Amino acid sequence: MTAEPTTAHSSRWPVPPQDGYTVDDLFTLPDLPPHTELIDGSLVFVRPQRDFHSTMIDLLMTGLRSTAPPEVKVRREMTVVLDRRNAPEPDVSVVRTEAITGLDVTRYQAADVLLAVEVVSPDSEARDREAKPHKYATAGIPHFWLVEMTGTDQHPVVRVYELDPVTKAYALTGIHHDRLKTGVPFPVDVDISAEALAAL
Repeated sequence: MTAEPTTAHSSRWPVPPQDGYTVDDLFTLPDLPPHTELIDGSLVFVRPQRDFHSTMIDLLMTGLRSTAPPEVKVRREMTVVLDRRNAPEPDVSVVRTEAITGLDVTRYQAADVLLAVEVVSPDSEARDREAKPHKYATAGIPHFWLVEMTGTDQHPVVRVYELDPVTKAYALTGIHHDRLKTGVPFPVDVDISAEALAAL
């Protein structure tokens, strides 16, 4: 189930099935690049990260873990299974502690995720702003944060969304520029200023 390479390079790329890939394929296909995601049955390969992306994840991880209650855990870049054709990898997830059954866990189910966070990159802008939030909401993940770099001073901004149980869509509950302070999914107070980012 491979295609002939189009260059002299020795890599062989898998040919997608007629109906697209499934979650089972994502976890059994050999030699996929790290952080490959499954979106609508298609494999999505991630480009190299910018420093903003990596550092912002670190800043949020530290802030979330400092106040997370024992019943939840904060994880970075772990696959979340939404349905058989969608398994994205949020940059940061807050998951129920009971979902972590061992150090060999490779994925979480959407029902165990309380918060999904996406830090926007140039190559993933449409997915992070449109496709993923819609899919997270449809899967019932109650909270979603969208993180972007704005302005010439490369300042972080975090948009906080909460799932509306009536519309089954996310509603914007806050836009945070220097300090991310919210009470859900648990009390959070994180310095997200440009200075805090530069200090890492």
